[in-house]
Amino acid sequence: MINFFKDLKRKDHKRYLGGLDVLKYIGPGLLVTVGFIDPGNWASNFAAGSGFGYSLLWVVTLSTIMLIVLQHNVAHLGIVTGLCLSEAATLYTPKWVSRPILATAVLASISTSLAEILGGAIALSMLFNVPIILGSVLVTAFVFIMLLTNTYKKIERSIIAFVSVIGLSFIYELFLVNIEWPMAVKGWVTPSFPEGSMLIIMSVLGAVVMPHNLFLHSEVIQSHEYNKQDDASIRRVLKYEQFDTLFSMLVGWAINSAMILLAATTFYKSGAQVTELQQAKSLLEPLLGSNAAIIFALALLMAGISSTITSGMAAGSIFAGMFGEPYNISDNHSRLGVIISLGIALLIIFFIGNPFKGLLISQMVLSIQLPFTVFLQVALTSSSKVMGKYANGKWNTFVLYSIAAIVSSLNIMLLLTAFVENY
Repeated sequence: MINFFKDLKRKDHKRYLGGLDVLKYIGPGLLVTVGFIDPGNWASNFAAGSGFGYSLLWVVTLSTIMLIVLQHNVAHLGIVTGLCLSEAATLYTPKWVSRPILATAVLASISTSLAEILGGAIALSMLFNVPIILGSVLVTAFVFIMLLTNTYKKIERSIIAFVSVIGLSFIYELFLVNIEWPMAVKGWVTPSFPEGSMLIIMSVLGAVVMPHNLFLHSEVIQSHEYNKQDDASIRRVLKYEQFDTLFSMLVGWAINSAMILLAATTFYKSGAQVTELQQAKSLLEPLLGSNAAIIFALALLMAGISSTITSGMAAGSIFAGMFGEPYNISDNHSRLGVIISLGIALLIIFFIGNPFKGLLISQMVLSIQLPFTVFLQVALTSSSKVMGKYANGKWNTFVLYSIAAIVSSLNIMLLLTAFVENY
């Protein structure tokens, strides 16, 4: 990181890169961070804090580290090749490999959209007593309009604004409670496994890496320096991407940590364990006041809308990539991918009715598909045919495959546990 900032001062292509130039590259990572702070993560984090206090904060730290490594790796694929993960799979793998993986990735994006739409609908229900079905329609309609009528740059600025609102909301909430910081610091760095905590640990760790985010990051990372061919440009963008990814994932770490801190200092101390997001708002109001409860619901609405936007974009990227095309909302394949993801997700919500049931089904689908996407990614970024001299080294390949195996195992364990408990 020290060398990174030194490099910013060096002359490159007959001009000096000022320190503020890095701000031009901030954005793609924050779009990925939205998936890291989506409504599903909210539920897991509040369950962790309300049930076990500060003791599971280390899970957020570990999950963030794994996320940084995997997202950093897939971003390199986009920068070096000028292709998103879906395009690269279509180009460099046989159809009998790429087609099933990408088709199931579209299904996973539908599942993701279902959970994100439900999160926004739950927030509308909290704020205005809007029925879940109607709230789902409103969220979907708003996201459709956002995606179909705005350029990528405008979408990126909107997402940054949404993430800022979420972050500021939790800063406000944390000012209302008394955090035991020595215990919090210990919780962040000291692994512990309280009795009955394994399901929550698996939920937080297993849900952090989502298939659609891997496809999305490889696509949107190209927005600032698209398809650069010369080595100097590629290396410069790789350095800026490192900062963007690290900064954005740390924002996600801070927001997820804030959720656990809030739950630990309110619900855990009062002996109230949170199992549903609606319950969290109703419990916050008598403890911290009506303003805190409203701000909580507003932040959840921002998280639901922004994560629905990114899941729609990811679906468009995956679907277009199957035809060897980059994401472009003006293109029919990209537009169709967005419509398939959001439209089918909304249709499923009409038949499910029970939001908790919908979230459970969503998690199951993601757990099944994730291993295929992660191992596909690592195989592509480890191939010199695909990445040239930027292919993963032996040590990096070992670390990436190890993380892929851990994340996949956690998701499968969570899937089996959820299936046994509910069926």
